[in-house]
Amino acid sequence: MSKVYFSTWNGERINNIGKPQEEWEESAYNLPAQYDEHRDSKAFIGWDGVALFDEDVDVIKLAAEYAATYQEYSEACGRCAPGRWGGRILFDMLDKIARGEGEMSDFEHLKEIGSSMQVTSKCEIGKTVPNPILDLMTHFEEEFLTCINEKKPSKHYNGDTSYIAKITAPCMDACPSHVDIPGYIEGVRDLRFDDSLEATRQTMPLAHTCGRVCPHPCEDACRRTNLDEPISIMELKRLGADYETDHNLGFLHPMEKKPSIGKRVAIIGAGPAGLTGAYYLAAEGIDVDVYEALPVLGGEVAVGVPEYRMPIEKYNKDIECVKDMGVNFILNHKVTADDMRRFEQEYDAVLVASGTRLSKKVRCENEREEIKGYWGAIDFLDWVNLYEKYGIKTPKEVQEKQMLPTDHVDLTGKTVVCVGGGFTSMDVVRCSVRAGAKKVYMIYRRDEKTIIRNTTYEEYHEAVEEGVEFLFHSAVGKIVDEDDVLKKLVINKFELVPDPDGGRPQLVKIEGADYEIECDYLIPAVSQSADFDFLPEEWELEMTSWNTLKTDGRDYMTSRKGIFAAGDCEYGPMTIVNAVGQAKRAASVISRYVQTGEITLTDEEIMEDHLRKLRVYDKNEKVTGWLPGLPRQVSEKLEVDERKDNNREVNLGFTQEEAISEAERCMRCYYIAMVAT
Repeated sequence: MSKVYFSTWNGERINNIGKPQEEWEESAYNLPAQYDEHRDSKAFIGWDGVALFDEDVDVIKLAAEYAATYQEYSEACGRCAPGRWGGRILFDMLDKIARGEGEMSDFEHLKEIGSSMQVTSKCEIGKTVPNPILDLMTHFEEEFLTCINEKKPSKHYNGDTSYIAKITAPCMDACPSHVDIPGYIEGVRDLRFDDSLEATRQTMPLAHTCGRVCPHPCEDACRRTNLDEPISIMELKRLGADYETDHNLGFLHPMEKKPSIGKRVAIIGAGPAGLTGAYYLAAEGIDVDVYEALPVLGGEVAVGVPEYRMPIEKYNKDIECVKDMGVNFILNHKVTADDMRRFEQEYDAVLVASGTRLSKKVRCENEREEIKGYWGAIDFLDWVNLYEKYGIKTPKEVQEKQMLPTDHVDLTGKTVVCVGGGFTSMDVVRCSVRAGAKKVYMIYRRDEKTIIRNTTYEEYHEAVEEGVEFLFHSAVGKIVDEDDVLKKLVINKFELVPDPDGGRPQLVKIEGADYEIECDYLIPAVSQSADFDFLPEEWELEMTSWNTLKTDGRDYMTSRKGIFAAGDCEYGPMTIVNAVGQAKRAASVISRYVQTGEITLTDEEIMEDHLRKLRVYDKNEKVTGWLPGLPRQVSEKLEVDERKDNNREVNLGFTQEEAISEAERCMRCYYIAMVAT
């Protein structure tokens, strides 16, 4: 919260004009009163109003610059006259008044044009650009009239104020990678799949992957939800990538690779974070070497995410796209502390993107790794997917430890219990079904609603359809073995007890409600941790309380200069799109660091952080001007009997007709935000 001189943001009315600064009211919103550590903000203007932090702001110039941004970014789609011409008229007349050449008729015409755009523009950017301008004209009319009547420029027309603008949208703000979602949806609608893909790859190189296995937080922030149902944003993303692949178009990069600048960066790990960092660093002309311990590229998506969700040939296309940018990969290289010491000397920066590949325990009685049938989720998924995707057989020692009858994971006739509640546990249980298990349980401490929130509605219900039995409000209390062979589990039951103080309900064990499950395998999938044995002890890198590498969460440099971290190893187990978003930002910071030695953020990145705090999506907004009730398209899925005994891709994607119909539901909710400093 911050003190403001004046604010109309989101309907608030704060007017401290004439009051001493110590008596100014605070805004109820996280408005960017301080732009960065070096600059205070003078004003913030956007789709939902305006806030002034300084009484000496030139409100006429502010309005004119905001209108100019609408023209500069050319985000108007051109499909309606108000959006196409209205914005130009707004700027021309505002600038005319600011120059001291305006007439009263211009002032009245501005009101008329602005009001007309609010009602008749077809997209949100056209509807909302007039909002703060009309607010300023209403509350600071005297300043406008003074310039008009006295034929003089506005008070700081030729001043040194900087105006920093950012195009956003509720869905873009909610996306950790800040993908231009309205842009790629518009490409689909216009059957310009090349444009759609290029819009995606501006900030997300893994278009095939995140068009299939993203938890799509963007859909939770889709304004269409306030009208009927959110746009099927994730499924529309894959269309551009599939089009590129199906038509052998080569790789449609949104930027041209710059010539080598003679700087080198080492990246540890070739998962989503490593691939993303490598792609954008290489695009800047930086020579990148990626070191991967596995015999295959792709990290946990390659060896952890099952084929039926993420076909490896599609993921490999994303990887080839990164290779096409000139990235060098070194496989089967488990980085050591000596390597890291050498990298620090030989490279201009190092990005640690090693992920989290150690399965955590369930913390129950008699939990011992030597028990046959006790199998960590990461190791389990490794051997399932290495065989299914690459034909790599399960080693003899793993076959013996896990009592496998073949050289691959065959669970025919077995009972499997998985403990978890996230994507990894979903992958475990659905892979177990496909490996022939006769019965598969998932034990979860909370309820169905929470597991859907942790994963997706589709993922949960597809698992139920395939026969997975979910045991909610439950936990493993004890493992029972005979001669180190798993026999059964004792399951504790819990109930939710309301907090008398109104806090979160607490899980309380129900005494006497324990029961047993006979099983052959217990697979913990409660979480993962990172293996940092490769980090030199003498570096004494600062860690978080979760035993991940600590950064400030904005520039992703660790406590050691030149050593950066992104993805799971920095935050803990996260989604692919989160890892991509972090690595994209880290690559941007590193690209400047290797040239200047300084850690800086771009204005685009600073504005992203401000907007994330402010929150672009308003779930309470009443959306008007659009026809409600247009059904959300649902792509075809393989029927249960067609999929549960094989690894064919379950989600078949949209047809062209379905894709266009879904894309046409998008309300194109671009917004402009601008800070004056």
